[in-house]
Amino acid sequence: MLIKLQYPAVCWLIFVVSLTLANPAYPEQPLVKKTLVRSGDVFQEIQTLNQLQLPKTDASYLWRVPRQNKFPELSQATTDVVLVTDVKVNSTNKGIELILVTANSLKLQVLPKTEGNSYIADIPNAKLQLRSGDFRQSKPVAGIALITVANLDANTLRVTVTGEAFAPAVELFDSTKEGLVFGVTSTARQPTPTPEQQPIQEKQPPIELEVTAPPDTGYRIPDTSVGTRTDTPLRDIPQSIDVIPRQVLEDQGTTRIGEVLKDYGILQGAAPPRSSDEFIIRGFDTINTLRNGLRDNLNRSTNGASTPNIERIEILRGPTSVLYGQGDPGGIVNIITKKPLSQPYYSIAFGVGSYSFYQPSIDFSGPLTSDGTLLYRLNAAYSNSGSFIDFFNPTRTFVSPVITWHPNSKTTLTLEGEYQDSRIIFDPGLPAQGTVLPNSNGEISRSRFIGEPTDFSDRQTGRIGYTFEHRLNDDWVLRNALQITLLRYEQQSTTPVSLLPDNRTLRRRTQKFLEPVVWNNYLLDTNIIGKFKTGSVQHQLLFGLDLYRDIQATFNSTLNSIGSINLFNPIYGQPLGTVNNQINRKNRDDALGIYAQDQVTLAENLKLILSGRIDFVENNVTNVITSQETSQSDSAFSPRIGLVYQPIKPVSLYASFGQSFYQNIGTAFDGSAFKPSRGTQYEVGVKTDFLNGKLSSTLALYQLTLSNVVTPDLVNQTFDVQTGEQRSRGIELNVTGEILPGWNVIVYYAYNDAQITSDNLYKVGNRVALAPDNVASLWTTYTLPKQGFTARIGIWSRFILCG
Repeated sequence: MLIKLQYPAVCWLIFVVSLTLANPAYPEQPLVKKTLVRSGDVFQEIQTLNQLQLPKTDASYLWRVPRQNKFPELSQATTDVVLVTDVKVNSTNKGIELILVTANSLKLQVLPKTEGNSYIADIPNAKLQLRSGDFRQSKPVAGIALITVANLDANTLRVTVTGEAFAPAVELFDSTKEGLVFGVTSTARQPTPTPEQQPIQEKQPPIELEVTAPPDTGYRIPDTSVGTRTDTPLRDIPQSIDVIPRQVLEDQGTTRIGEVLKDYGILQGAAPPRSSDEFIIRGFDTINTLRNGLRDNLNRSTNGASTPNIERIEILRGPTSVLYGQGDPGGIVNIITKKPLSQPYYSIAFGVGSYSFYQPSIDFSGPLTSDGTLLYRLNAAYSNSGSFIDFFNPTRTFVSPVITWHPNSKTTLTLEGEYQDSRIIFDPGLPAQGTVLPNSNGEISRSRFIGEPTDFSDRQTGRIGYTFEHRLNDDWVLRNALQITLLRYEQQSTTPVSLLPDNRTLRRRTQKFLEPVVWNNYLLDTNIIGKFKTGSVQHQLLFGLDLYRDIQATFNSTLNSIGSINLFNPIYGQPLGTVNNQINRKNRDDALGIYAQDQVTLAENLKLILSGRIDFVENNVTNVITSQETSQSDSAFSPRIGLVYQPIKPVSLYASFGQSFYQNIGTAFDGSAFKPSRGTQYEVGVKTDFLNGKLSSTLALYQLTLSNVVTPDLVNQTFDVQTGEQRSRGIELNVTGEILPGWNVIVYYAYNDAQITSDNLYKVGNRVALAPDNVASLWTTYTLPKQGFTARIGIWSRFILCG
């Protein structure tokens, strides 16, 4: 149940209370009541697993300390999440040793158990940080069928060793030099003693452990790849970044990513919010997004992204050209999609809401082969709803299959597809007079539609691509990815031209596509990541290049006049008038980018990032009506430098400088081509962890300047010049995480002073469009302790002040 009170205004206050009752989100995260027996087979089996002696084939055993198998869930709660940076498998004369490489093995809490032929160890305070995702190796030695190391959620790691005939025997060792060591023998277990052979033990009542809330991913994600293209802790990146986990989308029940982004101070851009993903970040319009770290320029044209297959959303604030090529200066949004799971998972959901909204969906995943080398995931959904807006009845069909193949422990190939069919009516909104501003005729109904009921926007989007990763050795990884987006859409939309002096009559025009628009997007990215040392200084080097092509094969539309509409007594069915303008063109954009980055660890608490990228871009436009072709080429270098100092472990102080660019198409009066616009940012801030890392905050101060802005030429009035400049400076504060068990919170506040500092059309000092002074939001949920299902109560409020 989700109740939203919305007001048709530019400045608004929204308060939402939601109650969600659902089964646990993932089967790997069950709500359990576990009984631990003091006597019998359970403890006898654990004692047997502790009797194995590993052979001492090298000097590494000198740093190993045998670990006693206990039940840490009875003794202490999970604290900091420990990162496992690598997994190694070494052969021994009795089997293998499986090493989880980490600097904090003593903090790992291991919960072992045996199921059939498998030894399973859950570590509830660890996370595997491999670029390839899960670790798998088939038949490392005789008697062992499969080894898997996989993340169950953001805070739980599962190690599974499956024997061919029997469950293997395992002994644990802690090593300050290596990490956590699993000594595995492939010999058969000794048969279980018969009842006559078992010693007589005093019967004791079982110990019952009742988990009062299901473990989930929580609201705090400790690391990201969007800021560096490598898996890096947030606290080590000198830039403001927010990560929105799947749990937040599910708690809010949102079907649009724009809704959840508002909790992080990101507002809708100039395009209608119900038909496009276009955002305002730090005062600047952002029309491009990333998808799994690859630029996706067509996302805004697909009637918005579907949420059923979204695993998390990452927000990188400030210039991003150094990693992703040309783009807007305020920042970028990265959509991470769901990947196949190593354990079987089946979910069937049915969502209902106001205005006759309903959405059935499925999410299936698991292994396709017995050895777990081939995995799949399938997400599909259909939604249909009405709206408080007249004639607005959107429908959406969505399906996304994913296949992941692990031919060996060093190689991963993921094939991903997606299809979306979205059918809506283009809604341009309402005039300010009569909504947020006074109107002598009264208030315009918030349900008023100013277009025509015959308007439509039908868009079919197909995506296909792959991600390939091969670990060359322990320190170097090669990655290659391809993403192809195919868009086809038809549209007829009626938009406002001007409001007549009577403040009730609205002049309009209609854009009609004479043939379907065909728009294709291709991106190929290849990079290599390696770690090495120069003396005592640790480096993580990233070097790569990407090729990009965007082809708009057809764009043939007309602008027609159409009868005006009375906003207070509308009469629809107005006939189309004469054609005022026709556009028939083909467009192609090509880009080549070469980038490099070095993450330098000068000391344990002092880190430096040096990044640079050069881009070569070209735009070609063909006017089909006149057969005229125009071409424009540009190049740009984008740098970034950042420093992080951590005086104590939970606190990171940072400073950074970076630039962005995007190509301006056109020429000045003298025939010279416009230069790319430049975004330049200076940012300082502090990132802090509280409550043993369960709650984190970021405080950032920034100044961002956009130069080479195109503005009208006052002398040659049919031309433009590049003398415009806009400046945004402000402060941002966010707090995310778990305050108490079951109580999650997202708090955000930003003050942003976005002004026009130079322009020939607008007055200097005017506010940049759609950039409010103050933005504040609060979203908090509490999970009620209840066995068998999840009950969450959420409170949501937002405040936007347009000074």
